[in-house]
Amino acid sequence: MSTEGAPPGGFAVEVRVYYEDTDAAGVVYYANYLRFMERARNEWLRARLGGPHELALKMRVLFAVRSAALEFRAPARLDDVLRVTADPLSIRGASITFQQDCWRQAERVCAGRIDVVCVDADTFAPRRLPRELMQVLAEASAS
Repeated sequence: MSTEGAPPGGFAVEVRVYYEDTDAAGVVYYANYLRFMERARNEWLRARLGGPHELALKMRVLFAVRSAALEFRAPARLDDVLRVTADPLSIRGASITFQQDCWRQAERVCAGRIDVVCVDADTFAPRRLPRELMQVLAEASAS
């Protein structure tokens, strides 16, 4: 078991595990943790600047996952309620690294580190994070 105390009090969303999220054994299929983490990152962004669609329209930026590393610590199962966190670890000129974890009560069932890169909404070419976005991200990571 991977109990490490209570989950952090930072930003998180709750996700219930549905039948569609599981494999034949009733355990969350490994790729679905990435879906849960994507939802948490989107909600983290929505809480600060509006959602991804709004960013694409206003600032002409999108985010693409550059890399993802997951560590599976315990199986999540059908009907579990998971608390999925999204905490920025580092913000660089054109990218953000998030620590993302899935918790079932006080048990971390999956730990992830996700790197996203900022891209131009029209060309999909990498670009620097807009100044306004950098400021909001810096304030969020300081709190």
